[in-house]
Amino acid sequence: MRTLLITGGMGFIGSNFIRRYLANHPAVQVINLDKLTYSANPENLRDIAADPRYRFIKGDIGDEELLHRLLREQAVEGVVHFAAESHVDRSIAGSKEFIRTNVLGTHTLLEVFRRYWEETLEQDPTFRFLHVSTDEVYGTLGLEGIFTEETPFRPNSPYSASKAGADLLARSYFETYGLPVLIVRPSNNYGPYQFPEKFIPLMITNLLEGKRVPVYGKGENVRDWLFVEDACRAVELVLEKGRPGEAYNIGGESEKRNIDLAREVLALLNKGEEWLEFVTDRPGHDLRYALSNDKIKREIGWKPEVPFSQGLARTVAWYREHPDWWKPLKKRLQKESRGFWSKG
Repeated sequence: MRTLLITGGMGFIGSNFIRRYLANHPAVQVINLDKLTYSANPENLRDIAADPRYRFIKGDIGDEELLHRLLREQAVEGVVHFAAESHVDRSIAGSKEFIRTNVLGTHTLLEVFRRYWEETLEQDPTFRFLHVSTDEVYGTLGLEGIFTEETPFRPNSPYSASKAGADLLARSYFETYGLPVLIVRPSNNYGPYQFPEKFIPLMITNLLEGKRVPVYGKGENVRDWLFVEDACRAVELVLEKGRPGEAYNIGGESEKRNIDLAREVLALLNKGEEWLEFVTDRPGHDLRYALSNDKIKREIGWKPEVPFSQGLARTVAWYREHPDWWKPLKKRLQKESRGFWSKG
């Protein structure tokens, strides 16, 4: 039975990916390595916890001895590396953990698996190390233009800079050592199980609690939204069909100004614009992201399938139906005071 190591599998995208991958690959075992930081939630995978093909290990990707011990106990034929600190606001408040996890942790993972691939797997050409990056490594666009995989990196926040560093490290391990690395750069994901400090679940849960919705500046920043099921399908296909050493954009092809997105959420919850609260803009706030999907369509045969209106309606319905999942998380956020997500 083939074994896949998933890092950060208790998080939003990672947990959605594990559920999908196990359902689609009955002859695969998944090991989920997760440190269980604030945004990780074991409840995300409660429904598969008893699956004999699933194993959870609490641990840090930067713990080299833990990784070596894991590999002595279990052969691993592939890695999908989701684990990361990922909230821009938190990186602005304090960037140390972002560098430690996203850069140094990724380096440790790459180095351990380079040696394992060379010494234990004898450079097995079927092995894959898939690194999950972000569109934010490219920086910002004006009102026109689009990012391709060849766009130079110009990250503008400590978060995106740390992800750019990890992205380049992953690339270097292919170029220098031949490690079969794949890189994906998805746009903004949304959907079930997203931690409620992020924009869409924050809006939905605030409105369900009778609270106003914070919008940065005038709400003119544009993001390209990708439903998490489409993102996981893309990662799965790149893992199977991608060319080692290559990076693939995963764009949602659904650009929205933040203010327009907020209005769509209000409409789905039968609320008026008096529920909006415009707050001071984020420092260094990127104006617009947009990704070209030409390469992944041409080489992998992937394209987004869930229309934004359908995905958003499904997301709102999921949060309506699962208050027992998000209310404890919101309660914990209220005790923090690091950003507008914790304001009541």
